[in-house]
Amino acid sequence: MSLDKLVLICVCVLAAFGITLWLAALLLTALQVPAGGLALIPSALAGYVFYRVLSERLGNAEEDHYDGMKH
Repeated sequence: MSLDKLVLICVCVLAAFGITLWLAALLLTALQVPAGGLALIPSALAGYVFYRVLSERLGNAEEDHYDGMKH
């Protein structure tokens, strides 16, 4: 992957994170939820992304190219 694509992906992810956090702050303020509830939204999103990446890595047969080697 080229560096410009990687930087573009990082910028998009950071922008989406900021917008999500801003919208969550607006929503939780409107509902008068304590500030600790605001931390649950990004942590839940990060947990979901971690789960998806981990399940994709473990379930992908192409990642197991060293399993058939004899030592």
